[in-house]
This record gives sequence, structure tokens and C-alpha cells, in this order.
Amino acid sequence: MANEAPCTICSSVKGCLIMPEKIRINSPSVRYTEQHIESQYFYHTTSVSTDGDTYTVTPHTTEYIFRTERAVPKLGVMLVGWGGNNGSTVTAAVLANKLGLTWRTKSGVKGSNYYGSLLEASTVSLGSGPKGEVFVPFRDLLPMVHPNCIIFDGWDISSMDLGRAMERAQVLDWSLQEMLRPHMSKLKPRPSIYIPEFIAANQEHRADHVLTGTKAEQVEQIRRDICDFKEKSDVDKVIVLWTANTERFCDVVPGVNDTAENLLNTIQTGGEVSPSTLFAVASIQEGCAYINGSPQNTFVPGVVELAIQQGVFIGGDDFKSGQTKLKSVLVDFLVSAGIKPTSIVSYNHLGNNDGMNLSAPQQFRSKEISKSNVVDDMVQSNPVLYKPGEKPDHCVVIKYVPCVGDSKRAMDEYTSEIMMGGTNTIALHNTCEDSLLASPIILDLVILTELCQRITFCTQEDTAFQSFHSVLSILSFLCKAPLVPPGAPVVNAFFRQRACIENVMRACLGLPPQNHMQLEHKMKNSFMHRLDGPMYNDLLTKNARLTNGYHRVPSNGVSVNENNPKIKTIA
Repeated sequence: MANEAPCTICSSVKGCLIMPEKIRINSPSVRYTEQHIESQYFYHTTSVSTDGDTYTVTPHTTEYIFRTERAVPKLGVMLVGWGGNNGSTVTAAVLANKLGLTWRTKSGVKGSNYYGSLLEASTVSLGSGPKGEVFVPFRDLLPMVHPNCIIFDGWDISSMDLGRAMERAQVLDWSLQEMLRPHMSKLKPRPSIYIPEFIAANQEHRADHVLTGTKAEQVEQIRRDICDFKEKSDVDKVIVLWTANTERFCDVVPGVNDTAENLLNTIQTGGEVSPSTLFAVASIQEGCAYINGSPQNTFVPGVVELAIQQGVFIGGDDFKSGQTKLKSVLVDFLVSAGIKPTSIVSYNHLGNNDGMNLSAPQQFRSKEISKSNVVDDMVQSNPVLYKPGEKPDHCVVIKYVPCVGDSKRAMDEYTSEIMMGGTNTIALHNTCEDSLLASPIILDLVILTELCQRITFCTQEDTAFQSFHSVLSILSFLCKAPLVPPGAPVVNAFFRQRACIENVMRACLGLPPQNHMQLEHKMKNSFMHRLDGPMYNDLLTKNARLTNGYHRVPSNGVSVNENNPKIKTIA
């Protein structure tokens, strides 16, 4: 397993059980017990009815009680495709961070970090303090697993140990690889499921480490592997994540995979079931959350039904790391600004094993589907720009170019209609180091999933505490093609997805949603002076003298440019 050294993050050497809590809520709506953080939260929604072109909006308020378990478990993560570029890179990154490694490159000394992780490297606003707005890392909002404390294991169709797999991936600097090799070489994947017709034929040369037997026997072996890992590593819970090759889509066939019962019967009789679905079934039967990091339709209806029956979380699909993440930002910006995208053309070329596998038409089709639907909800949100059924032309191209390796090139052209028949064109060139962008997403997915397993809530009408739906749609921010519960809206817009995660965590602390109104700074007579504590008066006094952070307004009404005192403006 990847974590051999004692954990320096939590207070336990054996397992990550007691994480330091850096945020304490001072409110009668929040109660801290030995086991839980319990908060009272008022959820405000609106319902809308229409009569012609008139809208009637009715506000509603629902009272919730949220409970978050404070004890953080020792988490084991099993990766399907552990020896691939993503699997070897995320394992190496966690080891490097845990060991505090630094290494020299041609541009200087580099240090281990978790840049690219929403939870570890981005911040949220808690409110105002004596010096202005207070930002804290996302990870500090609630007790959650630290990446350094994760124990890794997994499967791969290649027999390479992770030291050799890391070298084959050509992702990390050589000097860093040399430091990690003694640790990585001790790690070897377990044999995996290999069904040739689901991935490209060019992957056959890697498949020297595969399970034999019937599909039912292979599922049982995966279940035994999960139990073996859990026992030997002494972890409290296991999450399984697919980061292996993209598979072709699997037809949804009545009587085959449309219900949980039919799917289990199909596995027993040896019918068509993809490897990723077999792993999902084995994980669910062992009570382990399962996350799909590739674009294929792993979660056929039978898998979703099985997860709901067992009360196990599933999430996916396909890591949102480079071009698609940028697309979910840019289209959100354009449509929100009243600009009408009419054409989006996305071209990629990459040279890693993912690119080789995607050079096969059926595997590319899976990726094309997951990348193409990312703008739909943003387009549908603006009936001023788009008529019913209208959407931009959207073309996605992926080519395999071995020379570029893991350093994927993404080129995009966004053509939009602007005022009075005008045209606006944005062209982008994005070089994405594929596995270094995907690895922090893997960490965010498993950490956020584990946190959600410790959150329950109830309402005044239904006082029995319940967990989130088995289809864990809060993971949408991290996925190209978000999986959502039946009937739920699919949200791809980047900032709405991020706000969802932040505001759910704020609800667990009894805090209102982040709305960015800052009314206290927009009112002629602010209400802030009525709040208890001198810091607000200090803050308002300070801000009263600053109109935009650049000009200082003294009492005589003449603003002075701080960079050039000779420039004065009459206020």
C-alpha cells in the first residue's frame, strides 16, 4: 500500500481518525456534540406558475437539521487502472506530499503540492473580519479526509509495478521519479477484468495480468480483493474508482441490464456486461461507493437500481479536467452575459495511452458524447437567445499523436452572435498535462464522496434522518457528464456546480448560502454598526475611506491617487 510513513496530518499514527477543526460556528442554530456537528438550516426555494407571459413566484421555506459525523475514517481507495497514467500519478503525488519531497528541475526547485484540487487548493469566504473578507481553504469547512492519509490499492490489466508504470507514463520529472521509485516499486496492482471487445484492440499488448473464469467468478474475485485490502490495510472504509481505459457504450437491453435483477442474472449467465459495470456491481455488493472516471455508460439502469437498493453511493461520469472544464466556464460566461454562442469547435490531440485507446471509433464515440452535452443546460437557461430546441453547432475531434505524450493540446473556437447581427470569435490554445490535472480530481471525488457518507439530514415534516440519494450528483463539478437521480436536472455550469458544493457545506454549519450581495457596503446607512463587536466599526471606517482600493477619499472630498499624488479628482 502507498502510505507507509506515519500520518502527520491527524492525531493518529494508525489511522486518520481525529482531524483538527479550524472553524467554530458561534450560533444557537449549531450544536457540537462528541459525535456530530448539528445545524438548523432554513432552505429557501421558489415555485413558479405561468399564465401566458405572466409569472407568479411563490417563496417557500423548509427547515432542515443537518448532522455531520466529526470522526474521519481511515480511507482506502482502490483504483481500477492503478498502473495507468492517472493511477500511478495520483499515487506518486500523494507519496511525494506525504514525504514532503522537493526536487530540482531546469527551472528551479519544485515542491510537492495539491494544486488543481478544489478541496485542497481553493478557498471560500467565511465572512468579514477586522481586515476585510476572510478566506479559508475549502478543506477547513468540515472534517474531511486529508489526501496524505489515503491508502491506495487497485487493479490493472498490466503486470507492471507502479515504479515501472510511473516511468512508462512519462508524467513526473525524472529526479522526482528517482526519489519515489523505492516506494512505488513495492506497489503492484491486482489482476483485472479484461474483455477485449470493450476497449481498443491496440491495448492487447498491455493485457498480461488478467482475471480468468466466468463473469460471475470475476465479480466474486473483485469482492474478495476488496475484503482482502480492507483487512490487510486496516482501513475503515473503501471507495472504488474507475480510471482505466474508456470503453465503448453498452446497449441498454430490456431483460439484460434494465433492472438490478436482470443485470445480476445476466452476469450469472455470461451475457454482455462491461468490465466497468462488473466492478460497479462488485463494489456495490461490498457496500463500497463506486465512481466512474471515464465516459462510457457504466451505470446502466440495473446498476443504478442496485445502488439504490443497497444504499450505496455511485457517481460520475468522466473526469472534467481540461478543455471541458474551460468550456463549462466560457459558455456560462457568454450566455450569462447575453452573448449567443452559435458554434463551438473543439480539437484535441494527445499521445498517452488514453489517446491511443480513443483512436478506435467506438471508444471515441463514448468520449464525444460526454464532451458534447456540457453546454446544454446553459443554452436552455436563456430563452431570449435560443428558441426551443435550438442549440449551437458543436463539434469535437480527438486525434492520437504519440509525440506529445501526456501533454494534451486542446484548441477551441467559439463563434457567437452579438448585437445587431455582429459576430464575436474567441480562439483558444490550451496545453493540458492530462494526468496532473486528473489526479487532484480523483482525490476530490473520493474525499467529497466520503464526506457525504457522514452527512445526514431531516426536515420538520420527515423527522427520520436520511442520507443523500445514492446517485451522488454533488460530484457534478468534477465530471464531464454528471450522473443525477432520475428526474433531476443536469447542471454543467461551472459556477453553479461549485456553489452547490460550497453551500451544502455551509448548510452543515448552519450558515446561509454565499450570495455575494455585500449589502452592508452598498447601503447609504449600513446596518453593520448594529452588529456586536468593534471589528465591524473598524471595517466600515476603513472601507468608507476607500472607493475602489485605488483612490483614497479624505474628508475634503478630493480623492488622491496613491500611486501618483499629483493626480487628484473632485469627489
